[in-house]
Amino acid sequence: MQRQTEIMMTPEKLKAIISQGEGTEVELKESKDSLARKVYESICAFLNRRGGHVVLGVDDDRNVVGINPSKVQEQLDQLAKDMNNPQLFKPTYYLNFEPMDLDGKKVIYFYVPESTQGHSYKGVFYDRNQDGDFELRSTEQIANLFIRKSKFKTEDRVYPMLGMKDLDEEAFDELRRGIRIENSQHPWLNLSNEEIIRSAELLAVDPETGKEGLTLAAILLFGNSHAITTALPAYRIDLLCRVNNTELYDDRELLSCNLLKAYPITMAFIKKHLPEQPYIEGIQRFSLRDTILREVVLNMIIHREYSSAYPTTFTIYRDSIVTENWNIPYVYGHIDLQTMRPHRKNPKIAKVFSQMGIVEELGSGMRKMFKYTPLYANGKEPVIEEQDVYRIEIPYVPTLQSIDAESGQKSGPESGPESGPETTQKRIIKLLRDNPDITSRQIAERLKMARSGISKHLHLLQEFGKIKHIGPNKGGHWEVVGD
Repeated sequence: MQRQTEIMMTPEKLKAIISQGEGTEVELKESKDSLARKVYESICAFLNRRGGHVVLGVDDDRNVVGINPSKVQEQLDQLAKDMNNPQLFKPTYYLNFEPMDLDGKKVIYFYVPESTQGHSYKGVFYDRNQDGDFELRSTEQIANLFIRKSKFKTEDRVYPMLGMKDLDEEAFDELRRGIRIENSQHPWLNLSNEEIIRSAELLAVDPETGKEGLTLAAILLFGNSHAITTALPAYRIDLLCRVNNTELYDDRELLSCNLLKAYPITMAFIKKHLPEQPYIEGIQRFSLRDTILREVVLNMIIHREYSSAYPTTFTIYRDSIVTENWNIPYVYGHIDLQTMRPHRKNPKIAKVFSQMGIVEELGSGMRKMFKYTPLYANGKEPVIEEQDVYRIEIPYVPTLQSIDAESGQKSGPESGPESGPETTQKRIIKLLRDNPDITSRQIAERLKMARSGISKHLHLLQEFGKIKHIGPNKGGHWEVVGD
């Protein structure tokens, strides 16, 4: 049903819509003498996405050019006829087309609501993003459209062959620990494992067999390795640190465990490799790193579309953290506080995490990312893109991290040339101070390390302003900056 504000359109409201220009929810077409046929692709796209306004008689530059008055009724009749033609639209859809006077010119306005079904025009499915209408070409894109439209969610899929014996006791222990910290009076603390599963609606009856079984959400949250392999053989979460070795990795953890175990492992990986930055807000002291990246990790595991074999990745680079996971897009394109549309994609998985106080109100995680990332990254904001792959990039201010090329021993995330005795950087700086003309080859020999490893350390120290290179690229030397 169309919203009342959109049915009762006024010239003032319509001008406000036109002033926005074309975008995810606005389409403008000239249609001066004949109906713009591409308007049907926009109708189809709006039905398949989240609705939108269509105005005929306005050009791309938001100028009201008007429809030839003698052609208005003809276009209205054509629109009504075509929308009822199953050879064009499947399924057909009724819309209310409204002729209006705007600045002394005739226009046609109508609102296309989001449909509960997937629609095609001339056998082609269309979707909408900020750039306009686009065809869904692959079977996976079309399947994702119908998954998004369906009331049935992937997390509700039932596995009658799996039961309580296929769940991991340690995952329930993890849940109870988290709940106890948040609320020592929480009723789940006095329930058995099966009672928790039933309270969280993670047991259901399979409509095909009539048998009760665990849902996919239950398996993802609590499943043991057998259950996860049975339900999702390709499920993986890949944690990578690529600060120095960007082609392979400095450190890696490949997780195939349940989400209640994967979450703390991922947070521990973050603390191992990323710099801490305490922050005081009012009287509360907290970690910017943990606050921001907790929301990133929860977004990555709670909103992932688990029907795809596409792996979830969490990668730490020298000055940014990037996550990618498969997604059924709700809003295509760049996401910010103005364009975001909070939409919980796995509500039952989210509900279990919320019992531990980790997941808050819908949309609060995104707001925290945009609020605190500039404080963590010298004013830079997060970059979020929602496509078939949902991508988040969080910038940060790096510290000197290194991997000893000989021993492979990694200095801690807070370590630098003046902290941590015997770090490689400190030894290099001492050599440069004591031997002003020393070459990189001689440094490698003194420290008994490969020249390639020394070269990485030297360029990293240069990047952080600790040393500078004097003279030509070949034959020059390094000099310590400052005392």
